[in-house]
Amino acid sequence: MYRAEGVRCGVGDNDTEAAVRELSVVGVRVELPGNQPIVLLREVEGDRYLPIWIGAVEATAIAYEQQGVKPTRPLTHDLLRDVLAALEAPLQAVEITELKENVFFADLLLGDGVRVSARPSDSIALALRVGAPIRCADEVLSEAGIVIPDEQEDEVEKFREFLDQVSPEDFAG
Repeated sequence: MYRAEGVRCGVGDNDTEAAVRELSVVGVRVELPGNQPIVLLREVEGDRYLPIWIGAVEATAIAYEQQGVKPTRPLTHDLLRDVLAALEAPLQAVEITELKENVFFADLLLGDGVRVSARPSDSIALALRVGAPIRCADEVLSEAGIVIPDEQEDEVEKFREFLDQVSPEDFAG
């Protein structure tokens, strides 16, 4: 039986179920001075934020979906959504599973227990398109999550205001 790299079937695997927390996407922005896009996630039932630096293409894909922009031709994440629908393999959830040497790893949880390794940025863009939950291993949140004190909440509000004013084209390199 052929098994693609990065694909694991949930049935029979010895993976232990780690505690996961659901996250919501606050949005994307460009960090200065390096013009590096970042996606900011927030714990749904908690006060931790998870910043993940991502590529410009993925930032654009996330921003397009959050802003309801529908391109004339499907983007890669739209194509993947359509392929999964055609194969009747729905995306059940996205899980950010690991952080190694400052690189985040994620899995797409498909259909009946199939896990496919993916970059978190691609996973988030796809999850937004299909309405799938985004989860993060508690261990990753403990390591990389940040708590923003109340006095800095206005910075998060400024971030949200920025998101309301930015266009996806702003992320094009």
